[in-house]
Amino acid sequence: MSDFRFELDSAGVRELLQSPEMVSVISDMTAIVAGNAGDGYEYDTQVHNRVVGRVWAESKEAKRDNEDNNTLLRSLHG
Repeated sequence: MSDFRFELDSAGVRELLQSPEMVSVISDMTAIVAGNAGDGYEYDTQVHNRVVGRVWAESKEAKRDNEDNNTLLRSLHG
């Protein structure tokens, strides 16, 4: 058996999850998803304990489109 031991550096993980690089990656990803979904979809990125990205249907037409076609779910796949 191996004597390998892995210890997670919690401070390092926290720093990574709140880093400007992670904000950039998540912001880019949410912009792509919103762009794939089409007009009427908005997005934002916030930093709390970690970076969080949100995409949602803003207009009535986009809300209806998302209800009928699962547009946000489909836009995750490109």
